Amino acid sequence: MHGARGARTGARTLVRSTVRALSGPAIRMLLRTKVRAPVLAGVLLAFNLGAAPGPNPNQPGPMPQRQPLNRPNLPPALRNGARPNAPQWVPPKAAGKTNAAAAKGGAKGGTNAPASSTGGGLAKTFHRWQAQPLFYPVAIGLGICVLALVLLRVLRVRPGAAAKAPIPMPASKVALKGPKAGTISSCNVLDASPQGQQIWQFDTRGGRYVLGREHKAGAGASLPSRLVGKDWRALFQRKLNIAWLPPEQVFLRVVQLPRSDFDEMLAMVELQLEKLSPMPVAQTVWSFQVLPHSQDNLQTVVVMVVARSVVEEFLGKLEGNGFLADRLELPVLDQLQATMAETDGAWVYPEAAGGKNSALVAWWYGRVLRNVDFLTLPPAGPNRAASLKEQLMQMAWAGEMDGWLTSQPQWHLVAGGPSSGEWETALREALEQKIELVEPLPLRELAGLTARRSAAAEPRSNLMPAEFAERYRQQFVDRLWMKGLLAVGGIYLAIVAVYMIGLGYASWRTNGVESQVAALSSDYTNALQLKAKYQVLKDRQDLKYAALECWNVTASLLPEGVTLDTMNFSDGKRFTLNGTAPSGQLKKLLDFEGTMRKATVDGQLLFDPSKGEGVQWRDQGAQGAAWSLALELQRSEAQ
Repeated sequence: MHGARGARTGARTLVRSTVRALSGPAIRMLLRTKVRAPVLAGVLLAFNLGAAPGPNPNQPGPMPQRQPLNRPNLPPALRNGARPNAPQWVPPKAAGKTNAAAAKGGAKGGTNAPASSTGGGLAKTFHRWQAQPLFYPVAIGLGICVLALVLLRVLRVRPGAAAKAPIPMPASKVALKGPKAGTISSCNVLDASPQGQQIWQFDTRGGRYVLGREHKAGAGASLPSRLVGKDWRALFQRKLNIAWLPPEQVFLRVVQLPRSDFDEMLAMVELQLEKLSPMPVAQTVWSFQVLPHSQDNLQTVVVMVVARSVVEEFLGKLEGNGFLADRLELPVLDQLQATMAETDGAWVYPEAAGGKNSALVAWWYGRVLRNVDFLTLPPAGPNRAASLKEQLMQMAWAGEMDGWLTSQPQWHLVAGGPSSGEWETALREALEQKIELVEPLPLRELAGLTARRSAAAEPRSNLMPAEFAERYRQQFVDRLWMKGLLAVGGIYLAIVAVYMIGLGYASWRTNGVESQVAALSSDYTNALQLKAKYQVLKDRQDLKYAALECWNVTASLLPEGVTLDTMNFSDGKRFTLNGTAPSGQLKKLLDFEGTMRKATVDGQLLFDPSKGEGVQWRDQGAQGAAWSLALELQRSEAQ
């Protein structure tokens, strides 16, 4: 006993030292672990058990009772020394019911008892809901909504993915893989000038782009959504929205590069972009256009560079007008390609520069575009011609230094309208030679050339920033989803409305039938009572002479020597005969039974041949034999 007490004392000492060792950092470490609740409960329980005073081994006698410690900082379950995780003592059950279910009182406190009542309540609630008329429409609607949300979650491009992806530098923006060019069904070309907006819509017919509609609007006015918007048909018949950039904001450079495919040309232009761009490449958006070339090993490339801030501001204005552009183009490129440069010289395009006092000068030598530069028209005055001549001479000197200006250029003015006269006069005074006047392409034809070129161009050759194109595409997908969900919701509401109307009509008819039944219930009850009375009277009439007829037939057919003691007619259809007969008369009685079953009254069988009981014969020795016969009438209550 002393050894056991010493072991317990040592255990308590070890527990106390362990608890003391659990200082603040150790307890915080335990709280961070997943098993913090069991560990702390075990430690506190051990401390509670170990801290209780033990018996004195030197004093004999019974062990004193352990007193619970008053520890207000412990949970209530551990404050009084209770052991919530210890198994509770259960009193033994009554004999003979070892396999019986637990009593109701014990089942309420048991934690492992099956929740049969809860499951039954849920089932009853579900069946009660299922009986409601709106259960199936609401269930179908919820299923459609969940399916739509799942599809939207799966197919929708997560906006976070684009944010996490590294944003490409503007210098390499063109190198991004664009969407594959598909069949273009229509193109919208927008000219958003400060004087007003003009849009042309071209439809594809037989491989050609035919002008289908032309619309004009004021500057800043909203464009019709049916003209420039896209719907679900754009998934199968692509619509291309093209906007003309203001040419005065775009820098153009002409380079001669070896003939190659688009990817190689893209790489070569990107390598020379630092030299070609007049501003830091990181702040620009650029693209290029390849022009026809007469030589086999070289091709002319026009590089377009524009400030990113200008493009973003321009796209913001277009978005405010309801126009989401797919491509940004320059109309001057189509004007340059339409120029028939048969001779060496310079072509001046006043309207292509976008400003009233500025013009674009294109230098063609050897049927090859050599240089593109901007020319500013000085204000009217005595130094106007000298200033204009100085600008043109600087361009010519640059051509001589590059080696492509080999002869005196011929000057052409591509202009029309009131601006052509002012420019022609200024150029004649500055150059002192003949100026050939060329009629420019109308804006309608120029828009058609832009639509045709853009539809056949490489999607990556575009001044449109990649993040704007991706945002527009995501907005288009979101609009399709929202319209699809609204359409599905409208169809669902229409189906529910039809269902409710049908249900209301069926309920109305049911209520009408029930009202008719309620109105006819008293008459129906009276009719049933009258029918029952009639049946009773009819049966009474039919059975009025049944007993006499049975007695008459029996008296006429009873064999000689056979005695009839009793005759009983019961239940309106059962006819029983009892009597005695001498021994050896069984055959006569059997013949009597057959004759009785075949007896007729008014041409109808009196008894049913297949029902009843045959002759029962009981021999009584010297007294003869007792017999009985039971027959049933052919006419009964069921008749």
